[in-house]
Parts: sequence; C-alpha cells; structure tokens
Amino acid sequence: MNSLQKEIEKHIKKLVHPLKPEEELLPALKAKLTKKELKLLKGWAEEAPAESIRIKLNLDEAHYTNLSGKLVKKLNQEKTKQAISL
Repeated sequence: MNSLQKEIEKHIKKLVHPLKPEEELLPALKAKLTKKELKLLKGWAEEAPAESIRIKLNLDEAHYTNLSGKLVKKLNQEKTKQAISL
C-alpha cells in the first residue's frame, strides 16, 4: 500500500470499503479536493514537516490549521469516501 493511501486511512474515521489503487485514487481526489488540500495531503503522505508544507503552500499557521481541518472533514464526507473507495 502506498503512502497516500495510508495517509488517507489515518484521517478517515470509518472506512467500510478499501481505497482505490493510486492511479484511480488521484483523479477522484482531484475531483473532491482543492489543489491546496491535495498538495497538503501529499505533503502529509511524504511525511514532510508542517513548516515546509506551510512554506510550500504559502500559508500562515492559522490558514494551515484551517486547511488541515477542512481537508480531514472532506475526507470523512460520505460522497468523498464513495469516490475514493472501491
């Protein structure tokens, strides 16, 4: 299992079906997340330090925290789960 799938599984509270393989997962994520949210998720998957992700995405600490919360909330929405699961 790749790191993007592992990272998503960390943030989803209840996942009923397995996640799609990465080649199918990325287009589904692009449809459900903003570009910044997707870059943030990829940064987490690469285990980049929060500071370097913030600099890369040009975010201050408050915006980083806000974006992180929105991302986790979106990952837990039923429509998103359906789009990224098999």
